[in-house]
Amino acid sequence: MRLAGSDVRCVRGGREVFAALDFAVDAGEALAVTGRNGAGKSSLLRLIAGLLAAAGGTIRLDGGDAERTLAEQCHFLGHRDGLKPSLSVRENLEFWRDFFGGESGLATEASLDALSIGHLSELPASYLSAGQRRRLALARLVATKRPVWLLDEPTSALDTQAQTLLAGLMAEHLRSGGLIVAATHDALGISARELRIGP
Repeated sequence: MRLAGSDVRCVRGGREVFAALDFAVDAGEALAVTGRNGAGKSSLLRLIAGLLAAAGGTIRLDGGDAERTLAEQCHFLGHRDGLKPSLSVRENLEFWRDFFGGESGLATEASLDALSIGHLSELPASYLSAGQRRRLALARLVATKRPVWLLDEPTSALDTQAQTLLAGLMAEHLRSGGLIVAATHDALGISARELRIGP
């Protein structure tokens, strides 16, 4: 499996964010997208996820599931955690499992335990700290299997223990043949090639 972009151009709000961008990442590899604030790191992830349309160039996934679009094979974890505050931790994760298809991956309880928040399963999400909310968002990655992980500042709000848990989950995803593209200012805790956007 190989995710590749060729001559990709991004325009947002009438402003060219980047142009002539080439990248490639193979199964079992991670790509760390770096650059200054506003360089287009998050925009690149959104282009790959199908949340934005490219102004030029191509992005494609070779060797994935031919019956699914690229977007259907991606987990996109953005800055916002996508949680309903009135739902419990368990209900939030079950909602996302159902939304993503839920046919594979860890069971709900095992997914929460993988991020060390199983003991919070019946607590309303509104009571969670920022780090706990981030852990719940990350639990979606293991609750439903998708080969492409698009992670925008994945270590944001995480303490050292949670960063170690995340690094372990990412390493296991790569070992199982998945790939990761992460926009980050911080070390990911795993081996990754770097793609720098902008000067």
